[in-house]
Amino acid sequence: MLAWPTWTQALVASGLALALSMLLRRTAGLLAGRLAPAVQEFSLIAGLYTIWRLAGQLPLAHEDGAIERARAIARFQDALHLPSELQLQRTMLAHDTYATIVSYYYAVVHVPATVAFLVWLFVRHREHYAHWRTGLALVTGACLLIRFVRVAPPRFLTDLGYVDISELHGPSVYGPIGTGASDQFAAMPSIHVAWAAVVTLGIVAATRSRWRWVFTLHLAFTVLVVSGSGHHWWLDGIVAVVLLLLGLGLDTLVRRVVRPDPASPANNEIRVLSPAS
Repeated sequence: MLAWPTWTQALVASGLALALSMLLRRTAGLLAGRLAPAVQEFSLIAGLYTIWRLAGQLPLAHEDGAIERARAIARFQDALHLPSELQLQRTMLAHDTYATIVSYYYAVVHVPATVAFLVWLFVRHREHYAHWRTGLALVTGACLLIRFVRVAPPRFLTDLGYVDISELHGPSVYGPIGTGASDQFAAMPSIHVAWAAVVTLGIVAATRSRWRWVFTLHLAFTVLVVSGSGHHWWLDGIVAVVLLLLGLGLDTLVRRVVRPDPASPANNEIRVLSPAS
């Protein structure tokens, strides 16, 4: 089971970075002027991470209604004729190499890819950064609120044939119920898919390089990984993407009211999938 920084470590890092950014802003010099915004942003991200980890410490280990809601989601997806997560999982289990890749991708790629995206955007496309950072914060906050409605992931429905691929073929972020880095009964919506959507759509929106479309594979593969591994339903990912688009739209609306500049990149990025973007 992988160990990410604790909320106390993140809080200390946030406080130290904030103090350093204030010191840099009072220091003359080109280097200090350039470092201050980056250090201040690190303080903000570390603070948001602290809230995220603290939310994971809330006493929500109970499964009140979680299994029943999972079964209701399975029935609803069947009614919509969505593909079967179980069939996808069985295909992965038929090939040990694929199952191992899926397990490691689920456990390892999630956070580093998001951090790398934020750093890249801040350094290379600063004018787009605030919009996507805000979108990330809003969708994560929405996910943390919705987790109070308990929903079990597919791997808990063993009677239907689901298993935990991560437990069988690689590192797992979960342990016994109530432990681990993530909430066992917070399948809806998927933060994995939400963050992957931020990375993918943010790259597509921020750059005109033809290589930007390669990064759509990150979102597509994440959706397959979280569903096939037994950690999420298709609907978990769909809801996550909808929440992200709503968050980005809200940020765009607020920016237009506060700073009505139609030419601003943040005011136009909601149309990230437009052929002209």
